[in-house]
Amino acid sequence: MIRIKRVYDDYAESDGYRVLVDRLWPRGLSKEKAHIDEWARVIAPSDALRKWFHHESGQFAAFKTKYLAELQEQEKQAWLADLRKKARHQQVTLLFGAKDTVHNQAQVLLEVLKK
Repeated sequence: MIRIKRVYDDYAESDGYRVLVDRLWPRGLSKEKAHIDEWARVIAPSDALRKWFHHESGQFAAFKTKYLAELQEQEKQAWLADLRKKARHQQVTLLFGAKDTVHNQAQVLLEVLKK
């Protein structure tokens, strides 16, 4: 099972395997408080795409299209396959730092991983 959660929300044991899917470390959050099992920078949107999007909800459809194209890279496909395998045996929580809980890369990844 896979779900998403803001990295700033309280840690819960029920989160299972916690994966940060942001390219940048969340501001003001220590590694101890974050309880992150894996920081998956490889799967995060490229710096250019992240800066272009800048979490503007009006651009989310275009962001999603561009991000889905980035996810076709072989290295990212391998990571997605590994995460799907892991999710068959345990809870996986994708963590993101954005304030917008609807328009972010974790939502796109969740959709991709559930296919």
